Amino acid sequence: MNKKLLLFVFSFIVIVSFVNAQADRWQQHIDYTINAALNVNNNLVTGSEEIVYTNNSPDTLHKVYFHMYWNAFAPNSAMDIRSRELGKNLLSFRRGAISASNATNLGQESVQDWDRRVKDRIQKLAPTEIGYQRVSHVMIAGKPQKLIDHETILEVQLTNAILPKSSIKMSLKFEAQVPVQIRRSGRDNAEGVRYSMAQWYPKMVEYDYQGWNTNPYIAREFYGVWGNYNVNLQLDKTYMLAATGVLQNPTAIADAQGLKTWNFKGNNIHDFVWVADNHFKHISKEVRKGLTFHVYFKEKDAVSDSAWNNVLWAAEKALPYIEKKFGAYPYPQYSFIQGGDGGMEYAMATLLKGPGLGTVFHEWMHSWYQHILGTNESLFPWMDEGFTSFAEDDISYWYDQNKATQSPFISEAVKKQLLANNEKAKQQLPAIQYGNYGGYFTLAKSGLEEPMSTHSDHFNTNYAYSSAAYTKGATFLGALGYIVGDSLRDKILLNYYNTWKFKHPNANDFIRVAEKTTGIQLQWFKEYWMNSTKTIDYGLNDIEVGKQGAIISIQREGKMPMPIEVLVTYKDGTSELHYIPLDLMLASKIAEGTQNRIVHEECKWVQPNYTFETLKPLSQLKSIEIDPSQRMPDVNRTNNKLEIPN
Repeated sequence: MNKKLLLFVFSFIVIVSFVNAQADRWQQHIDYTINAALNVNNNLVTGSEEIVYTNNSPDTLHKVYFHMYWNAFAPNSAMDIRSRELGKNLLSFRRGAISASNATNLGQESVQDWDRRVKDRIQKLAPTEIGYQRVSHVMIAGKPQKLIDHETILEVQLTNAILPKSSIKMSLKFEAQVPVQIRRSGRDNAEGVRYSMAQWYPKMVEYDYQGWNTNPYIAREFYGVWGNYNVNLQLDKTYMLAATGVLQNPTAIADAQGLKTWNFKGNNIHDFVWVADNHFKHISKEVRKGLTFHVYFKEKDAVSDSAWNNVLWAAEKALPYIEKKFGAYPYPQYSFIQGGDGGMEYAMATLLKGPGLGTVFHEWMHSWYQHILGTNESLFPWMDEGFTSFAEDDISYWYDQNKATQSPFISEAVKKQLLANNEKAKQQLPAIQYGNYGGYFTLAKSGLEEPMSTHSDHFNTNYAYSSAAYTKGATFLGALGYIVGDSLRDKILLNYYNTWKFKHPNANDFIRVAEKTTGIQLQWFKEYWMNSTKTIDYGLNDIEVGKQGAIISIQREGKMPMPIEVLVTYKDGTSELHYIPLDLMLASKIAEGTQNRIVHEECKWVQPNYTFETLKPLSQLKSIEIDPSQRMPDVNRTNNKLEIPN
């Protein structure tokens, strides 16, 4: 059996044997019964929670904690101070580049590094505009528990510890004031949506294999305990509600006071969001057996209504492609809801400022990477935001090429522009069809980059955080496709989803799935990409006459090693792809496509240069190009290609 066939058989065996594998990691569990009432006249919420909390860990718990997110929306909160401090950072933009600067250089535009939605707005809130959450008591077995307030974290000291593999019942009462819309949740957003009720209830902090995740809320990401929610929401009958979960009482009527109670249930989720407005329009469709899509939006005009109808149409058309490539969606419903301050994902729902499909696909894909896989975004934001950004681009490209022009909800002018864009996109290489590589290159050259392993709350700049999480995270998957092959990368993503859904995976869990799927060692890739800011830069060096062909020298200019692909094109129109594996991989990737490929001896990661010989002499060479697919995130492509004159 030849070497190539042996490698193929081995890869096939590890892929097939992986299909039914399941990870085994204990998870805490929680059941919420929440009863809450919203007074639309004074924006106050009063409510109660009945909780059954199951400690599946091997540890005895002497305390529990709750998130009290809305306490961040008050002057001098940690979120307020953090935002104003970040606003002191001035970033300079010049010809697409970004760097830290005092912006005195000619031709540079200076911007403050704070979130444009937050800025210093919290400091200026009046007492009736702030947000707060207050718990009056937590009861267990009829006994009040000691409460200690830490602004956005409530500590509950238990009179009796929760033993391993046991459950307790607890109850609490709370009051909250809905803040003016600043970040994610609040009232009266820019589009006029009355209430965007995210992070609105006292929410149990997740306890996992690393302990309690008691991160104060400074506007970053979320992490939660999977469980079942039974939520009753009472408010003025003139309001329409959209929410996580399935509505249980669609025919409910208001009481004598004009208040209506909506009951929603959702199982195996780790958050609950709802939105209320008295001018909402609701459209829905059962897109396959057991799954209904909903869209809620404020009626505005015919153009806006068509755009929101297009969201429902596009989601239905994209679903089969998404499930085939990224995994099956397990819940009975999903809602696209106008609300919030941009786009933000929640269990079975997303809040959207507008109907743009890029944001729609991005936020929807968070259902896979945040709400089903449930990665801890404080520690691994790139495994959610980066993977979601990668999926967004992949789905958007597929949709534009295959479905977009068929939509009955877009104009002929838009269809014409889409067709033109599609033809242009077909001429581009896969790596540059999307913007994530470019965003990463800008970050890498900015002088502001920090390792992706930095805790989300502790990046020095908002820019470094967002670029690491989104663009460098997405580029990770592009680079992985370069290392192992795009088709195997796609199998990795499916295996990862099926192995780790509802298990809170970490970065090493993903890499182990990748190694088992491919038979290639990949720890080195994770360590370089996640734990350092070292960059990739390979360049062509000397070209000499050899005994038979041309001797080509490749120089590693960057500090991060990679396997190398070099395309040699001859004057007679023929070509050959020279593949140089990296020794850290302990394997070679399977050939992609029908390109004539020559596999060379592996390159040691410590080698600064590598030479190989072509099949034909130097006199017949037309061009030499490192990384012709442009999937390797090389920060300096100017030294990658050489055209040889006649």
